[in-house]
Amino acid sequence: MRIKLYLDEDAQRTSLAQSLRQHGVDVLTTSEAEQISKSDQSQLAFAASIERTIYTFNVGDFMVLHSGYLTEGKNHSGIIIGEQGRFGIGEQMRRLLRIVEAESAEEMENQIEFLSNW
Repeated sequence: MRIKLYLDEDAQRTSLAQSLRQHGVDVLTTSEAEQISKSDQSQLAFAASIERTIYTFNVGDFMVLHSGYLTEGKNHSGIIIGEQGRFGIGEQMRRLLRIVEAESAEEMENQIEFLSNW
């Protein structure tokens, strides 16, 4: 199955979501999901509940959450971590497309990918 993305509050940009959709990626933003101002823990749990890989800039909190999930034997649908301000919208889109093309939703389960590696 193909990865479906959930763009968290820091990473969501209308132009990024629209560009990804134009390339056939299933994208949901925190605004669209009415999840604005929810905790990172709530965001990851929500993304997992709807089987979406979350895209975030919040490396510290999501590394801790990822470790907690693994320790507790809980599953998430994957985390992609970008660096705020490192890449423009076009470069983020290209790198996210590479991940979506290379990895399946099943392969992303309980995994962390760093956008800079793509």
